[in-house]
Amino acid sequence: MQSYTMELQGRTMTLETGRLAKQASGAVLVSYGDTVVLVTATGSDQPREGVDFFPLTVDYEERLYAVGRIPGGFIKREGRPTERAILGCRLTDRSLRPLFPKTFRNSVHIVSTVLSMDQDCPPEPLSIIGASAALSISKIPFAGPVAAVIVGLIDGEPVVNPDQEQLQQSDLHLMLAGTKDAVMMVEAGAQEISKEEVLKCIEAGHETIKEIVAIEEQMVEDCGTEKMEVPEIELSAAMVEEVEPAIKEGISEALQISDKQEREDRLAAFKTEILDRFLEEYPENETEIGKIFENVLKETLRGMVINRALRADGRKPEEIRPITCEAPVLPRTHGSAVFTRGQTQVLSICTLSALRDVQVIDGLGLEESKRFMHHYNFPPYSVGEAGFMRGPGRREIGHGALAERALEPVVPSEDEFPYTVRLVSEVLESNGSTSMGSVCSSSLAMMDTGVPVKRAVGGIAMGLIKEGDDVVILSDIQGVEDFLGDMDFKVAGTDKGITALQMDIKIKGISREILQDALDQADTGYKYILSKMNEVISEPRPELSPNAPRMIRLQIPVDKIRDVIGPGGKMINKIIADTGVDIDIEPDGRVFIASVDPEGGKKAKETIETLVKEVEPGEVYKGKVTRVERYGAFVELLPGKEGLLHISHLDHHRVDKTEDVVNLGDEVEVKVLDIDDKGRIDLSRKALLKKPEGGSAGGGGRPPRGGSRPPRGSGGKPPRGGKSGQ
Repeated sequence: MQSYTMELQGRTMTLETGRLAKQASGAVLVSYGDTVVLVTATGSDQPREGVDFFPLTVDYEERLYAVGRIPGGFIKREGRPTERAILGCRLTDRSLRPLFPKTFRNSVHIVSTVLSMDQDCPPEPLSIIGASAALSISKIPFAGPVAAVIVGLIDGEPVVNPDQEQLQQSDLHLMLAGTKDAVMMVEAGAQEISKEEVLKCIEAGHETIKEIVAIEEQMVEDCGTEKMEVPEIELSAAMVEEVEPAIKEGISEALQISDKQEREDRLAAFKTEILDRFLEEYPENETEIGKIFENVLKETLRGMVINRALRADGRKPEEIRPITCEAPVLPRTHGSAVFTRGQTQVLSICTLSALRDVQVIDGLGLEESKRFMHHYNFPPYSVGEAGFMRGPGRREIGHGALAERALEPVVPSEDEFPYTVRLVSEVLESNGSTSMGSVCSSSLAMMDTGVPVKRAVGGIAMGLIKEGDDVVILSDIQGVEDFLGDMDFKVAGTDKGITALQMDIKIKGISREILQDALDQADTGYKYILSKMNEVISEPRPELSPNAPRMIRLQIPVDKIRDVIGPGGKMINKIIADTGVDIDIEPDGRVFIASVDPEGGKKAKETIETLVKEVEPGEVYKGKVTRVERYGAFVELLPGKEGLLHISHLDHHRVDKTEDVVNLGDEVEVKVLDIDDKGRIDLSRKALLKKPEGGSAGGGGRPPRGGSRPPRGSGGKPPRGGKSGQ
């Protein structure tokens, strides 16, 4: 067993190997604070047959025992991965994938299992560190090591690996991964910060990454094994010399077709022509000819950009495709918008609901629910394919979460806007950066709904072509530039600052200078997109959509909550049934009434106010007679609150029989005379009637209590010593 320890931001980080999971190709136990993650890397001995890609699988396994909990629900074991687990898996995958050999075709499986969880030490960076260390000491070829940190921004200064208290104060949550030489992956959510602050935090995080990489390098030196050989795909020089010129003749023309489908159809037809032409001479080399075709395609596109500053659709590097926006689009939804940029088109729908519809989270974090959600759907037809419609995959979860992170800083707080907000983005066409299209269309949809967002949010995807020292940054990349380029760098923000970042690269890191230039160009790009959005709708509608529920907020005493709910929920369910509203009651006495019908909301509000209202002496109430006795009538003033209207207080004249004035079910206006120390209420009808002129009115004053009153339902006379009023 080998163990390596370092102090990092006041906590101890330990990397250990040789004790657990020894049959894996590489296994490392990473501890930081009280968080412990076991990461294994296993690779097959032979390449997978028939594949032309690297078959890497990353699984990120959360175990609720890590935080001392048993899974909720009927089945008491972990089920499908949580959203956080899927995002953790993607972070690990994106940090490592560029560092495997391009021709490596062996299956590799990385499993990160969270065994213990300290909320001040998130496990996601440890998964990346452990996977890098496990790969580096194994036989699997890998150009690491890689390390990762989280960076916050507090009072304008970077804080590496902040604890939970610091994160609450931070304007940034930045996940950063890289080698000792360059940054590999960036994922961030921010509170409208400047690009200068972003760069400062990236630099601070990278300095710490270098320290962690040094520990991994020591581990490799002490216990690393020899790497397996990676066979190169050898192409016949004679075949390349003959086939390549024929491909170059037609591929430049096909690449300059601006329409995606037409361009892809032309490239596919041209590839078929090349194969038909050369397979007679090289009948057993179809794969090699295809490889030559792909190499020429990549070189030609990249050469056009580097040498002529010309892109596949004829644009200049910083040019953005034509943009159109529409809002609203759908008649019965709460809000909707379509954002179209070139051949990327996204329809977003905003739905408002009561706070009871928050998403409940059963995971390792402290967050138990969330009231703002963004969901992203990517159907096969959006790229012209026939396929299957299944549940959301890792890509859909990742893109949805990125857009959610970009939009969240402008969403009003629960106190300002007590609604659950759900956005759904339907990708209708895809040719580059549908996630940023989702940001734009969702921002428009919220404004169309009337959600009082602070500002509009726009987004753009940046690309990179790097050949030696020649570098060209591309604004608003399309699919072919993403596939054949070196970087996908997404930036979202408002006119005030950046709200989200995501960067993936296919080369071994990029420098600070390239990041600076990419951020500068992205800042110009997304603000141009914002200007196009503002031409359609520049601020939230002044009123909520007529289809959206109106929210009425009340504050009631905590000890009155039970009166509103009633035994077994009887009272609150009756209010909901009678008025058609939704009601949420918080433990602190806040009551939220959601109703599309204004009258229903008003009626529910009045009912709740009546339920919690206290009867006050001297107040006048219109109540219902609930019981009639010889000595008077009992009147319900408020739900569950009755008082005695004694026969002597029915009228100014003598009343012989209670039923001569009031009967069961009658509504009668009464005044509260007194409430005794036992809560018993004395009422008077007489006090509200005009006193007759001349003579004396019968009945006298308030009946003395005599220490007691007739028991309810006794049907008897008042106790001796009491006034009969006759």
